[in-house]
Amino acid sequence: MAQALRPNTAGSLLATDGRPHPLQDTLMAVTLVLGAVSFITAMFHSLHLLSSWTGLVGIFTGAYGQWISETTRERFGLILGLGASAVGFFLGMAHGGLFGGF
Repeated sequence: MAQALRPNTAGSLLATDGRPHPLQDTLMAVTLVLGAVSFITAMFHSLHLLSSWTGLVGIFTGAYGQWISETTRERFGLILGLGASAVGFFLGMAHGGLFGGF
């Protein structure tokens, strides 16, 4: 009856291994915030500098976070942030780019 002693977290989307991961959690939070800022500001043509730069930084932050992530919860949040960052980055590039359309 060893299985009765352990909770079944294999089916949970937010499964964790029970240990703290401060670096991974910080990278996930930063990627989500950068992705949200990039995605929201990409809807405005005049904010293309902000959306493209936050998108680019969010892509790199999320990629590094994916590389060192250890749990499904971290990977799920990083993928959401990466997707939002990428959409914001590409729309920011289409509206004027990283340097204002030089």
